[in-house]
Amino acid sequence: MKLMLDLVRRHKQVADSGHGGTAIGIPSVCSAHPVVIAATLRECAGQGRPALIEATSNQVNQDGGYTGMTPMDFRRYVQDIAAAEGLPPELLLLGGDHLGPNAWRRLPAEAAMAKAEVMVAQYVAAGFRKIHLDCSMSCAGDPVPLPEAEIAARAVRLCRAAEQAWAASADRGDPPVYVIGTEVPVPGGAHEDLGELDVTSPQAAAATLELHREAFARAGLDLAWERVVAMVVQPGVEFDHHKVIDYRPEKAQALSAFIERQPGLVFEAHSTDYQTPERLAQLARDHFAILKVGPGVTFALRETLWALAAVEREWVGKGEG
Repeated sequence: MKLMLDLVRRHKQVADSGHGGTAIGIPSVCSAHPVVIAATLRECAGQGRPALIEATSNQVNQDGGYTGMTPMDFRRYVQDIAAAEGLPPELLLLGGDHLGPNAWRRLPAEAAMAKAEVMVAQYVAAGFRKIHLDCSMSCAGDPVPLPEAEIAARAVRLCRAAEQAWAASADRGDPPVYVIGTEVPVPGGAHEDLGELDVTSPQAAAATLELHREAFARAGLDLAWERVVAMVVQPGVEFDHHKVIDYRPEKAQALSAFIERQPGLVFEAHSTDYQTPERLAQLARDHFAILKVGPGVTFALRETLWALAAVEREWVGKGEG
């Protein structure tokens, strides 16, 4: 995916130049709602910017997920909306988020991973080119938490399935780029009361990176490793039904300094919904160049619809029209 590789390259160039006030990043919209997707693509078409739309393993998989769509179904669904909104095909980027055994974690690990391999292969065959390898969850019979070495080994299995699917594609196109990382907020936001969040330490990030690097090398996936563009870490942002934890850049300084020393690599921040524009820009300046949102944009749609309904009541009146 040349657009993602170019974005990471430009981000690193700006960082190396010392222009700390400039933020280069991309929002990743993880939603299946047609109005949300249309609004995203319309905005990007108007600005001539790439649009990154992602589906999670629970939303979209070979069994249909909770949307009832397979990866190919979702691709066609988004492409149809993009055509209607005037977004050129070359500016549409499709990604797979949390791709791993999460949807089948009640199964024994081997059965769950076999299903995850099929899913990842279908994502790549359908044209998704940004693949988040997330095997951090324990399956039936696994220890809790899952050891990081096992997480990396399972990520390698999925990467191999993705590479094989790309090689077998009739229209191969650009090869996939990958995102690794295990410190992932709960998809859709936290379900428990939030307190203070611990930011990922540079030591933990370095250990995750090295374990994955070694696992890829042992599997002969050196070329795929060159296309690992981002790590998921915890920058100290989260939300639940009642509270938003705002980004505090001073807490992530050491983490930001760590990624500056890693060529070709940026951070991906999850659950950035409800952060202010200023904090989102600061996240991008601190090398969280991929900012995931989902529930926040759906909530904005809900608020818009409620506001329009209130206007209608004032204008037309109750029980009329």
